[in-house]
Amino acid sequence: MAASKQKQSIAVLGAGSWGTALAIHLARVGHPVLLWGNDAEHVQLLAEQRCNQRYLPDTTFPERLQLSANLEQVLASPAWVLIAIPSHAYRPFLQTNAHLFSEDTGIAWASKGLEQTSGKLIHQVVAEELPQCKRLAVLSGPTFAKEVAANLPTALTVASESASFCEELCGYLHSGRFRAYQSSDMVGVELGGAIKNVLAIAAGAADGLGFGANTRAALITRGLAEMMRLGEVMGGDKETFMGLAGVGDLILTCTDNQSRNRRTGLLLAQGKTLEQVRDEIGQAIEGIKTAQVVVSLARKYGVEVPISEQVYRVLYEGLPIDKAVNTLLSRKSSQETR
Repeated sequence: MAASKQKQSIAVLGAGSWGTALAIHLARVGHPVLLWGNDAEHVQLLAEQRCNQRYLPDTTFPERLQLSANLEQVLASPAWVLIAIPSHAYRPFLQTNAHLFSEDTGIAWASKGLEQTSGKLIHQVVAEELPQCKRLAVLSGPTFAKEVAANLPTALTVASESASFCEELCGYLHSGRFRAYQSSDMVGVELGGAIKNVLAIAAGAADGLGFGANTRAALITRGLAEMMRLGEVMGGDKETFMGLAGVGDLILTCTDNQSRNRRTGLLLAQGKTLEQVRDEIGQAIEGIKTAQVVVSLARKYGVEVPISEQVYRVLYEGLPIDKAVNTLLSRKSSQETR
């Protein structure tokens, strides 16, 4: 197996912060990696500087990491493909490029979100657009791109319905400072990674309003309850939400300002508009789109998601943040396990 890994490169699609960080990690542990970006000028700059100055300025690319803006070249014969583009871009990207993916291509993705128009999970979108590809997996967990690129200790979950493909991917990813755990629960892993972004906006807003550590802890805990209620009714495993892709990612995203979603809440609490927030953060903020989808799914399945509901009202109905928080605080007392 080791010899075959050296013959084929791993294709990483998406030269943003997360795609670049994963490409750096895979190359650093010895795998040849070809990183693709859709902006040829930016890709050329990355190749010249051997660094992603825009997103990860402190990390030099390993020798085994090469770059290309030619998608056909990148997908010619990879060992497997890792996609790290914004979740809303999956269907149009796959529709345009489906002919480049062979039936033997193993595909994993590291994006977190739901399709806005349908509420579908990414694995459902991939299965519909690439029916010829049967080896599919998702990577998710408490991972900031900057820390992965800096080779700080990290753990995540790899979920796939194919036990052999899951084991294969973990073999590529796992190293001394990067632990990859196996799961078969793609639904739970994907939902955990998506819903936590909405809850992080709420946590950021509460901190921005000066509500303190007690409030933050309560939001995380009750947010986890929302995640589990909706996740279980949609087919996720309860244990998944208590693991890295659930509570682990939730804690990370709600408590550290490396999170774009948490910073969104902080900025909104300062009175900034969504347009100003987007301009200041300058990267995709998955929780904004996901809030709308989570509330829609919760209504469809008859599940209560009060925190997500208030985030949605702030983002899409113009509800003042202080009123949203007061609405949550004024809810009637109930059983904690509901």
